[in-house]
Amino acid sequence: MNTIKIHCYIVFIILSTTVRTKSEICKKTPQYGECSTNSACGCFHMVGAGDNTGVCGFLWPTCSRLLRCNSSDNSCLQPNTICVQHPQCDDFPLCYPVTMTDQSICPPMKNKINLKWKQNAITVAGGNAEGQQLNQLHWPDGIFIDEKKNIFIPDSNNHRIVEWKHNAKEGQIIAGENGQGNQMGQLYYPTDVIVDQQTQSIIIADYGNKRVIQRLNQNQQILIHNINRHSLAMDKNGFLYVSDVEKNEVRRWKMGEYNTEGVVVAGGNGQGDQLNQLNFPIFIFVDKDQSIYVSDWGNHRVMKWRKDAKQGRVVAGGNGEGRSLNQVSGPLGVIVDDLGQIYVADNGNDRIMRWCEEKEEGEIVAGGNGYGNQSD
Repeated sequence: MNTIKIHCYIVFIILSTTVRTKSEICKKTPQYGECSTNSACGCFHMVGAGDNTGVCGFLWPTCSRLLRCNSSDNSCLQPNTICVQHPQCDDFPLCYPVTMTDQSICPPMKNKINLKWKQNAITVAGGNAEGQQLNQLHWPDGIFIDEKKNIFIPDSNNHRIVEWKHNAKEGQIIAGENGQGNQMGQLYYPTDVIVDQQTQSIIIADYGNKRVIQRLNQNQQILIHNINRHSLAMDKNGFLYVSDVEKNEVRRWKMGEYNTEGVVVAGGNGQGDQLNQLNFPIFIFVDKDQSIYVSDWGNHRVMKWRKDAKQGRVVAGGNGEGRSLNQVSGPLGVIVDDLGQIYVADNGNDRIMRWCEEKEEGEIVAGGNGYGNQSD
């Protein structure tokens, strides 16, 4: 016990004097447990300290930048780092930057203020009833927003992709201008779209035609054939990720190598509810660490697969279908912000949920007032 106390005092000295930070020590707090008014902060258990003692730090450092602690004595050779447990990144202790524990980033829990999203939204596309006019949509599916806040929408039942400029009153057709079909300029129930920033082309999940196509300056080419896909994502290195709802897997392709079968990066072990399986994976998101988030629709959960992992972990839902705060019902869209907070379109419950990894419950940030067309 004396050793633990001495260790904690040493940590305090390191945090307060060596690197001139003012940090919060968390005691009797679960790993990643709440310790700050900033929901993006959590308790990192310190190696060698008992009683669930840790330091309160930013939850989402880039995993690839964290080096393992010295295996012999759990020390860190890098300056201004401390050895902590961080199982989201690695099973072994890692050297965590002390600067990310500063109270300017992770203010203490005292005087906590609960901030909420505005509950009345504004319509930014469609909203003029179901139809095929340029100010209408019919079953919009995925969505992509570029740097200029332009919105790209797979207008699924109109078999087209429409772009709505920021604050525009109507959209413009940028793919599928020739209606339903499989010829040039045609689509058949498109479900997702992304903009490739490097080539300034659009990549479309043409669900009904079982293909992924690329559109550039009115020219169209098929990238991937014969895939029962639903969602697309692209990482910072230009790798393309595609979810296949029939094979219950997510595959990755390297740019320019679409003639290959790609690599399975999530699922691929048959339909099921085990941690290495998926059940109708609809939408996907890839973060800066190349971790893949999958809305596992049939299992009523969202899974996170770290790069090269053999199985995923549940980061939202996973407690059966329902409307409690620890449940989701048929999740669809998923996106993760720069703070690592996970936003889920909880389809069956008509609400948007926000989850912080390692938290047992999510919170409602939009909707949750029943099915309807009002602004809340």
